[in-house]
Amino acid sequence: MPVDRYHRQTLLPEIGREGQARISRSCVAIVGVGALGCASADLVCRAGLGRLILIDRDIVEPTNLQRQTLYTEADAKAGLSKARAAQNRLSQVNSAIDIAAHAIDLSPENIEELLEPADVIIDGTDNFETRYLLNDYAIDAETPLVLGGGVATRGTVLPIIPGHGPCLRCMHDTLPVQTETCDTAGVLGPIVAMIGARQAAVTLRILAEGTDTLPIQLESYNAWTGENRSIDLADARDPDCVCCGQGNREFLDGKGVGRTIRLCGRNAVQITPANVGRIDLLAITDRLKRAGPVTTLDGMVRAVISDQSDCDFEVTVFGDGRAIVRGTEEPARARSIYARYVGG
Repeated sequence: MPVDRYHRQTLLPEIGREGQARISRSCVAIVGVGALGCASADLVCRAGLGRLILIDRDIVEPTNLQRQTLYTEADAKAGLSKARAAQNRLSQVNSAIDIAAHAIDLSPENIEELLEPADVIIDGTDNFETRYLLNDYAIDAETPLVLGGGVATRGTVLPIIPGHGPCLRCMHDTLPVQTETCDTAGVLGPIVAMIGARQAAVTLRILAEGTDTLPIQLESYNAWTGENRSIDLADARDPDCVCCGQGNREFLDGKGVGRTIRLCGRNAVQITPANVGRIDLLAITDRLKRAGPVTTLDGMVRAVISDQSDCDFEVTVFGDGRAIVRGTEEPARARSIYARYVGG
């Protein structure tokens, strides 16, 4: 009789057969399938989930391969969406799991539809706006959220458990200033693997035994020095918190989320137009052909455009009207290019 593929996991007294059964009935959503998301997705997939939801707005590029372990050179050469490339890889890892891939920008307009099935949400994002949107949703939907972040050689993990401990806005009422990014400070591959693995472990614990015994703590790690520490936050909830105390969900209501975002380490800007909806990619393709060479793939259109300033820009337009303008970090310049070549 063959040994069950999860045998080594069910041997753990922390999980056992009952915990494994709960894991197999569960759904996890991972928002951002970059470095953190790759590590956590791989591990929860191998652990035997029932369903996995992958959400990422970006495409695979060569610079991702240093730390984003689900992707290959072929994915980068083809410029595949990260969500779809991750789905392809993970389907080969565990074909028994229902894996849904959404190459889309998470927004107040679509977050409830995309995340409603999730029992736990894993944060793999690279910007505070989306994290605050996730925090709003998690508190509103009473869904556990496992935050994570990594830059340079350092990283942190924090579980947000509605009704137990603080939410993100208890600690930072307003959006913090992001002083370091992977573009300015660099990032060591092992630290994001460590943080993503820890997010996966916290997620599996929640699925297997619930949240009552989960420590509410901020964990920090340094992959280079080996230092780590944790801060107990069980009593850190602010009763007057604008989100979990007063019920203000400004990010979920669309008041706090920016629509033009610089992409970390990409020399690129993402443009999400107001009242976004499905667009006619064929018409966009014809329009972009007048400006430069165009390729179409995986629900996207990409053009290389020589601007009047003799600068080359790569414009990738998605079916939801969103676009990534590569070749500038200036939002105004990116919006101008979008309006000129895609639409106002």
